[in-house]
Amino acid sequence: MTLNAHDLRIRPGGPADAPAVLGMLDSAVAWMNARGNTGQWGTTPYSQKPGGPERVRRYTTENTSYIAELDGATAGALVLDTGPGPQIPIAPADVPERYVRLLVSDRKHAGLGIGAVLLAHAAEETRRAGVELLRVDCWAGGGGELVAYYVRNGFTATERFLSGVWPGQVLARRIR
Repeated sequence: MTLNAHDLRIRPGGPADAPAVLGMLDSAVAWMNARGNTGQWGTTPYSQKPGGPERVRRYTTENTSYIAELDGATAGALVLDTGPGPQIPIAPADVPERYVRLLVSDRKHAGLGIGAVLLAHAAEETRRAGVELLRVDCWAGGGGELVAYYVRNGFTATERFLSGVWPGQVLARRIR
């Protein structure tokens, strides 16, 4: 089963959503590790990483966050900003942009398309803001599955980077 935008309620996020977002991130780390992926986010639960809870709090207070709800329960989160985070060693865009700083879905609903619906919402919010560029960065390791996911969702790979030993890929989508 794949969801569409009518199956989810997407609402603005806020500080009260930080525990649910942190829980989804912890669940994602465990889910990835169970599948042999320890390179993307490591093996430490996000809630136990130095600065992890504080970063999530900032996402819900300093950035523009959205929460996807399925049947009244938190099912995913999207965080938009006006550029990449400071840990991403890339140049700022030469035009106004919206940047996906976080996209995560509850692993109980993996494969339903929650991330795709949230990315469509990011594109619509970018359009509403009168901005024509939406960018995201992701882990480029493994077999490149995450990069391929963003390409399937309308993004084009642009520049690769290294953050320490973490291989990253920036992707862009023109919004019209």
